[in-house]
Amino acid sequence: MSAFAQETLVGDFSDLKSPLSEEEALVQADLCLQCGGVYATAPCTVACPADVDVPTFIAQIAAGDPGAAALTLFEQNILAASCARVCPVEVLCQASCVMNSQDEAAIEIGRLQRFAADWAYANGVAPRKKAAANGHKVAVIGAGPAGLACAGELAARGYTVTVYDERAEVGGLIRYAIAPFRQHTEPLPAEAVALAGLGVEIKLEAKIDSKKALAEIEKEVEAIFLGIGYGEDVLVKTPGDDLEGVWESLPFIEALKDGNPPQVGRRAAVIGGGNTAMDVAREALRLGAEEVTVLYRRTQAEMPAFYHEYEEALEEGVVFKWLTLPVAFKGENGRLTAVECQPMKLGEPDDSGRRRPEPIEGADFDLPVDTIVKAIGQRPREEFLSLIDGLELEWGRIKINPETGQTTNPKYFAAGDAINGGATAVQAVGGAKVAVAGIEAFVQGEKR
Repeated sequence: MSAFAQETLVGDFSDLKSPLSEEEALVQADLCLQCGGVYATAPCTVACPADVDVPTFIAQIAAGDPGAAALTLFEQNILAASCARVCPVEVLCQASCVMNSQDEAAIEIGRLQRFAADWAYANGVAPRKKAAANGHKVAVIGAGPAGLACAGELAARGYTVTVYDERAEVGGLIRYAIAPFRQHTEPLPAEAVALAGLGVEIKLEAKIDSKKALAEIEKEVEAIFLGIGYGEDVLVKTPGDDLEGVWESLPFIEALKDGNPPQVGRRAAVIGGGNTAMDVAREALRLGAEEVTVLYRRTQAEMPAFYHEYEEALEEGVVFKWLTLPVAFKGENGRLTAVECQPMKLGEPDDSGRRRPEPIEGADFDLPVDTIVKAIGQRPREEFLSLIDGLELEWGRIKINPETGQTTNPKYFAAGDAINGGATAVQAVGGAKVAVAGIEAFVQGEKR
């Protein structure tokens, strides 16, 4: 990494995309061509999993009315402020912007959304109006994006909603497992206050770990929404796991976001090729590592991370070693000093459709490192899900009717990472909205 990059990155966990000033927002909004209309929905709206009316909210900003723009956003996505920070707009709305076809930069939809949503919270604009109670009660388990979106939508329609979460703060993986240079804690507290204003009761540090506890909730409500996400990091045992300097990705990120930044030393490595691996690698640079290497057993073509995330990591100085499998961690006096790596080659495709990595015997090498982070993925919450009678899983994911979000236990509905294996916050919001419609039909006795 260049001296300039090292100097500018270390300790800098500020937003990757700074908020727009009012003047900048007006200029950016004025660039929008306002495509779409009665006969054809704008491509940016089509690309949004939450169905946000992008041209309308941008036009309202251009007209000098950010409050109206915020209400347009909140009507479809009550978590618009958080999503504006963490959405991969590069592959969603902005990727579909017609400006791209004219060799112009896409409209900065994400930053405009943040401008309007943040303006609303700063100026006391309530995201939604509280509806009269309709007499129906629903429980939501999980206070991540799926759970919060479901709770807000239901409350806005008059349902009495209680949210349960085992953590001390709301937000799920947005709060605890997304890099702080994307979102730290704000605006989650403001979003929680907004939900409370709609009548949502949020019970934190409320772990549900027995059939008895679940049965107590079941008898109080007519439907239960599962927004539980995925659990801890995938358990992959490696010799040397107990050495100081070996981390799992979720505890690593959580420590940083809780104000206890890990000491990474001069050389760090990350195992994995997903978006979390990209986040961790870039965090390590900001924590002071001079050399950060991503080890991935396949090639860049098979890597599940978004391409723009890979490019940004590359630009910041992260090094990638493809076709490399860590097989052991080595150390001295209980401290990590190196990772033993086995070179790989690609064979025939496996069940995922990607070519299966195969070891090249006799070519192992040691990579000196002070810290290594395993970012291989997360485990489904099968222990908790086993408490629910009649609930079917597929590959550890909750099986649902995609039209309604209803599970194989009719009283339960689900969305988010628990059904898709790990996607985006805005996809969790979109799935929650489907489940809300399904819950309404179920508790009101309609057939879908």
